[in-house]
This record gives sequence, structure tokens and C-alpha cells, in this order.
Amino acid sequence: MNNTESSPHFETGYDIIHFEALGPEAAHIEEETVKAIQQNMLPENHTYLITPDNVQTFVENNPEASLPDIITTKTHSLLPDSYINSGTKSIVTRSAGYDHFEQLKYKANITSLKEYCVNAVSQTAMKFIYATAGMLNHYEMNSATFERMHSRTFLELGRHRLLTVFGVGKIGKCIHDLAEANGLTVRGVDIRHEQLNCLYNCTVQFISKEEAIATSDIIVNAMNLTKDRESLFYNIGYFSEEYLSKAEKDLIFINVTRGEIAQEDILLRLYDSGKIIGIGVDVFSNESEFARALNDDDCDRNDFPAARELIRRSVNRSANIYVQPHQAFNSDIAVKAKAAEAIKHVISWYRNNGRNFDDQLPYY
Repeated sequence: MNNTESSPHFETGYDIIHFEALGPEAAHIEEETVKAIQQNMLPENHTYLITPDNVQTFVENNPEASLPDIITTKTHSLLPDSYINSGTKSIVTRSAGYDHFEQLKYKANITSLKEYCVNAVSQTAMKFIYATAGMLNHYEMNSATFERMHSRTFLELGRHRLLTVFGVGKIGKCIHDLAEANGLTVRGVDIRHEQLNCLYNCTVQFISKEEAIATSDIIVNAMNLTKDRESLFYNIGYFSEEYLSKAEKDLIFINVTRGEIAQEDILLRLYDSGKIIGIGVDVFSNESEFARALNDDDCDRNDFPAARELIRRSVNRSANIYVQPHQAFNSDIAVKAKAAEAIKHVISWYRNNGRNFDDQLPYY
């Protein structure tokens, strides 16, 4: 039995609830679930709810409802302490990032989409690279008057341009390969470079972060966000103002993973000072709060001033700045793949009699 619902009132007693499922993703979760039941990979009587609500909105609207032992969410859900402390729960986060639940890794079974939207996110990085290097906003504004005398020159991409990918996992490696295929000289920075050298058969030139900032024309952040200060991979504020200020060339900065790794106020100050000449971001810091501040009339209009300014300049095309609302994954193929991988995790959970997923935190 299924229910795909947008109203604030729900039945209770589902085997699983898929939260934050919007538009095509909700439809693909439905398709993948039905297919898995038909193939006897999920129980014939498997019941599920697909809802656009995040967990806290659902709980607020349904105070008498109990959450099932397994749920799937995206990044804007907060799990009640009463739920986490009521026996081992299992959560599929339908994103590559798992920082929003990482603190629960020893209390619950947590898994994420490790094959997450690799091509879609990588192609978004390339879109930003061409927009920033090509000064797209400047040239589009000039089109209104066909002004040619004072047009600025754009950056021609070629082997003389050095691009560095920070975080050379599946997405970072795809960005590396696409940028290389587009004629750039590409290097990588990754704390796991020795392991990745073996994995990639030494096809990536790994350099230090110090060499990267001294030599790069373009930096692309593809790192997974890790908020755990005890983790080797902790990277909140990784691209500090002090670090980025060491750039020896006019720098283009692209971020397609998480805003907390490269915060908006730093990027904006360095853009205004001329140190950064182009910005492309698909992500923002504290995105759920930022989205609320943008859309809720009761929120302080002075909240998130740098993020608001990046959006303002991008929308009015007054700067070489390009933004998206965390939608790099939103290709036709990627949305379907997300749903399929999420249901694969649900299948593994059933196969393991609800004890765990085949692949879950801690990954390293």
C-alpha cells in the first residue's frame, strides 16, 4: 500500500516514510518501490508514504503519528531525540552529504547515496566554469544595446589555464575528466591522494593545497562536508579568507558541494577586492535557515547578507557571479538514479532483517 500525499494529515503505520520528496523525485521513488515489490525485493505488503514535508513539519502536523524504524530524508530534516532514543533507527539520506546526521552514526544506521548524481553535479561545475570564464552576465547585458566598443575580454580556456579540483571522489574525478577533456590542465587536492592514486592508476596529478592556491586559475570545490571536528576530513571553513587571499592569479571559484566549506561573506569580500574574478555556487551555508529567511516575511531581512548579495548580483547580472539553489543534481537522469539508489538501500535493510544497511556510516 502506498500514499503520495501533500496535505498536512496522514495515516499512521507505514513501514517507511520518504520525506522531502518533491516533483519528479517523488514519482521515481514510487516507481522504484513498485518495481522492487513486483520483483519480490521488498515485501508484498510493504507500505510507504511519500511526502514533500521534512520530518519536523510532519511531526508538528501529526503529533499522534509514530515514525517507522526506517525513513529516508534529504538535508532539511531534523530528527526528534525521542525517535533516535527509542531503539536503533535506520535513515537513508538521499544526498551524497551526510554531515546533517553524522553525529548520529553510533546511535542509528545511517547511509547516503554514494553514487549520487555524479554526471549531473560535474556538468553543473562545467556550466559554472564556462559562465565565469566567459563573463556570461557581462555579455548578456551588452546584448541589450549591442555594445562592442567597451566589452571586456573573456578567459579563453586551454592548457595554459590551471584548474584544481579539491576533493577527488567520484564527483571530483568526473569534474577532473570533463575539465581535462575541455582542454584545461587539471590537478587535484585530496587528503586521500595516496589511496586515490592507486584507485585512479595515477591518472590524476595531485598537488598540495599550497601549490594549488599559488598556481590555479580556477578552483572547484567538490569536497564532501564533514562537520565532525574529530574527523580527519573536518572541513568547515576550509577555504578561509587567509588561504584564498594567497592566490597569485586572478581566481575563479566554483562550489558545487557545500557552502560551509567556502562561506559566502569570504567569497564576496574577495570578489569585491578583485582577488576573485568569478564565482559559481550551487550551495549556501545553513541552507534550510537561509531558505526560510528568503521566503518568510517574519524573518529578519538583515540575516545572511552576503548570501543575499550573491543572489542579487547574479539575478540582476551586475557581476560575474552565478548561483543555483542547490540543484546541481537535478538532471532528468540523476533524479531517477537518486530514487533507484535510495530504494536499493531500503532493499538491503530488509535483506538484513532491519539490522543495518550493507554500506553505512562510519565509511572511513
